[in-house]
Amino acid sequence: MKFLEHELAYRQAMQAQITRREALAKMGAGIGSIGLASMFGGNALASDINPANPLAPKAPHFAPKAKRLIQLFMPGGPSQVDTFDYKPMIAKHAGKRPESVDRKSLRNTKMGLMPSPFGFKQYGECGKWVSDIFPEVAKCVDDITFVHSMHTDIPEHAGGILMTNLGALQPNRPSLGSWLTYGLGAETENLPGFVAMSPRAQPRGKIANWGNAFLPGAYAGSYVNIQNMKPDAVIRDLKNSNLSREQQRKQADLLAKINKLHLQRLEQDQNLEAGIQAMEMAFRMQFSVPEVFDVSTESAETRKLYGESEFAKGCLIARRLVEEGVRVVQLSHSIDGYDIAWDTGHGDIVGGHAKLAKACDQGIAALLKDLEGRGLLDETLVVWGGEFGRTIYCQGKLTSKIYGRDHHPNCFSYWLAGAGIRGGMTYGETDDYSVNVAENPVHVHDLQATILHQLGIDHRRLTYRYQGRDYRLTDVHGRVVRPILA
Repeated sequence: MKFLEHELAYRQAMQAQITRREALAKMGAGIGSIGLASMFGGNALASDINPANPLAPKAPHFAPKAKRLIQLFMPGGPSQVDTFDYKPMIAKHAGKRPESVDRKSLRNTKMGLMPSPFGFKQYGECGKWVSDIFPEVAKCVDDITFVHSMHTDIPEHAGGILMTNLGALQPNRPSLGSWLTYGLGAETENLPGFVAMSPRAQPRGKIANWGNAFLPGAYAGSYVNIQNMKPDAVIRDLKNSNLSREQQRKQADLLAKINKLHLQRLEQDQNLEAGIQAMEMAFRMQFSVPEVFDVSTESAETRKLYGESEFAKGCLIARRLVEEGVRVVQLSHSIDGYDIAWDTGHGDIVGGHAKLAKACDQGIAALLKDLEGRGLLDETLVVWGGEFGRTIYCQGKLTSKIYGRDHHPNCFSYWLAGAGIRGGMTYGETDDYSVNVAENPVHVHDLQATILHQLGIDHRRLTYRYQGRDYRLTDVHGRVVRPILA
């Protein structure tokens, strides 16, 4: 501790010397201070950031419908025609390749139409057709808007996942959750504003999917592998068994002062800034994390509602996190340690999709019911979907053992629920075979703009100046899909 105190004194002495930035600022005061602010990387929202608490709640651009977001991400590309986009015409022309839908796919699939191996039934007052592999989600259709006209530019996983979560192909762009915490802050001081979770495998792209890139380090997501459900082991090396809580608090405060002084000398260092914020958060989290991740405190009835799968437990934790004020929860699906789980669709739609749906169906439905029962669904936006869809053609010889589909970015399905989203609605249509969008196309950027809108953010105004350019999640694209909003 003596060394740290001496180091602090040295840093403070060094701060007595005027910096280059201070000199320039004084020279420019009154004759172009706005231009100087621009030179130093300032932006319209930067002034709203509290250096002492960058995750402090911030006012939205307008009254929001949602206070928080739960993203149920399905990496690998779920097949739209085997889940929620019912297309009986495919079965009618099975094995054929009608001229009207004869299109190339990523691998130029030349086989005929492949009917869904699953049955479809109508559910709810809205009469929505849903695959038999999602019987529990099917019971919630009157609370859901299904968007069947999604499309993207990317036919491969890594790029498609980045486009979905970052709005760009470059992994050095901030993630959706990072943008949201930057724009709105958090509602808790003891947990991160943004938590990313998955069982076993991280989605392709890994840290980029919840990273802050050039945004301040406080807005990065905290990743948790929910395979290990022991509360003390959720985030490793969180507790210090050698120091009391009071001693840790003094140490953290002293180190924070030293690091902030060092940061000022360096003018701006994102890595150091991220370290400062991570250290402070780690101190607070060591007492809050074990509690919020301890699902054993839930009633037996609640645990039964969600089920025993790893993803189901992730859904339960997601509810507990948003209940405690976490702004964004990104829960990615993986099974058997495969990072793009739904890509089993290449060779085994029958077994692969059925297994994946069974692992998440009950947990997703329970999440919606639980949020509604606790009065949280009206202020929590829940979004389900992957990076693209699947072709209607068989990838292979179309036998009982070879029953798979290729990647398909031209059209796929998403659904949204809660927080100002119309229930029992289907928006957008594909053609009779789900090859192309036929009505009301929705690009990934449009979905991102809509998500931000529901949380009270104008996607065109949420910007950050970096290297002389104003960046935003939707780049120069995006429109709010207003017809799906209540």
